[in-house]
Amino acid sequence: MKKFRVVLICTPEMGNLVPLVEFAHQLTNRDRRFCATVLIMTVPERPIVNAYVKSRDALATTTDANTINFVYLPSVDPPSPDQYKSTLGYLSLFIERHKPHVKNEITKLMETESDSEDSDRVAGLFIDMFCTSMIDVANQLGIPCYLYFASPASFLGFMLHFPNIDAQLANEFVESNTDFFVPKDSTTELVIPSFANPLPPSVLPSTVLKRKRDGYVWYLRHATRYMETEGIVVNTFQELEPYAIESNSVNGMPPVYPIGPVLDLNGPAQWHPDRVHHESIMKWLDDQPPSSVVFLCFGSMGSFVGPQLREIAIGLQRVGFRFLWSIREPSKSKIYLPGEYTNLKVKEMLPEGFLNRTAGVGLVCGWVPQVTILSHQAIGGFVSHCGWNSVLESLWYGVPIATWPLYAEQQMNAFELVKELRLAVEIRLDYRDGRGSDLVSAEEIERGLRRLMDGDDEVRKKVKEMREKSRTAVMEEGSSNKSLGSLIKKIVADVRNFEAQSKLINSTFQ
Repeated sequence: MKKFRVVLICTPEMGNLVPLVEFAHQLTNRDRRFCATVLIMTVPERPIVNAYVKSRDALATTTDANTINFVYLPSVDPPSPDQYKSTLGYLSLFIERHKPHVKNEITKLMETESDSEDSDRVAGLFIDMFCTSMIDVANQLGIPCYLYFASPASFLGFMLHFPNIDAQLANEFVESNTDFFVPKDSTTELVIPSFANPLPPSVLPSTVLKRKRDGYVWYLRHATRYMETEGIVVNTFQELEPYAIESNSVNGMPPVYPIGPVLDLNGPAQWHPDRVHHESIMKWLDDQPPSSVVFLCFGSMGSFVGPQLREIAIGLQRVGFRFLWSIREPSKSKIYLPGEYTNLKVKEMLPEGFLNRTAGVGLVCGWVPQVTILSHQAIGGFVSHCGWNSVLESLWYGVPIATWPLYAEQQMNAFELVKELRLAVEIRLDYRDGRGSDLVSAEEIERGLRRLMDGDDEVRKKVKEMREKSRTAVMEEGSSNKSLGSLIKKIVADVRNFEAQSKLINSTFQ
């Protein structure tokens, strides 16, 4: 049987890589005519990426033989500090330097193609939101290119609309003394087609509000190129974001395929270097009553400085709920991941006596296997940075969220969850970074935790309903499963169209 091989590449970050690999697994499981090659960019500052890939590669060898394989690309020299002024600038240049290696790997795959029944045919290249420079490679090789978008459909709409937003920012915003652009008129709001409500500028990504930085230029450059793809696959589902999905499905746009939730439900408990602490945490949870524990966790990049940690501790102590709190040490640079505090350092950072006073009701820890924790019956609420993978995991297990965004598009995700979908309660919508002087007070934290665990029954009810809808979406007759089927038909049709165009071009020049 002829195989359709898709090649996938993404930004070398866990939040990008995990859903992309799970999508490859989903695609190849759904249609056995498909196989996948995942190209991996090596980043010395991301050893956790290598640990994950090795685990998935070993799993693929035993369960997905000849279906999914991983190829490490040759190393490239990182951009020098004078070539970028932002993390996105660094990543974009770093990714772009891999173009020759990506072209070489796909060329090798294409050279093995033949007319025999058991030959693979390279059916297309899937890129993520910051790998748009690879569209050039697909064009050079004459293969279709698709965008895999791991963020919500609402944010996809923002990116597709970004050229128009750029004009509004240029005319209606001015630079402040904080390096952020702010509206000239404090009542200014942004009308984005994928949001039902006007968007306050305070929830825009930091990169967008820093208009004079190179990160803004890269954001605009990536967003503009989305229109060059043959289709956009989004990790969401119709029942969760009907308004945003509909707004993106208009004439002139690449077709949009909502195929989520795409989740790694086994999670890093299977492969993470720090998983040795997993058993003691789960044992502690086993001893807690159902839905009694509030879980505080801020993603693979999330961390706070001492003053904010102390406010969280005071808020937890005041509210009195049982809690599991994952604390990470801020990295020296945004290129690196947060580290782990020593036990002594944790004691120094928190209010004196806090650990002793809360020993009966709370557990403070370092890294935790988030998806495994969310699946536990003791968890009753989740204080989250609102990274989209975390949102989907929380909804999958029916755990209500209290929003505390930090970076990327998380402020917009928080706005959508609270103001548009009514699936979360607010601690903050516009908090940023975790390193600045803007502290979320103990009083705010206490109020948010009370709403999360005791207050808003309507949110809890809607989250439980969305739990069932998320699971139904990926079942045989579900909306996402049908959308995946449409994507497969599109890929097969595009292969034939590109083959026909290639033959026409070749005959013209003969």
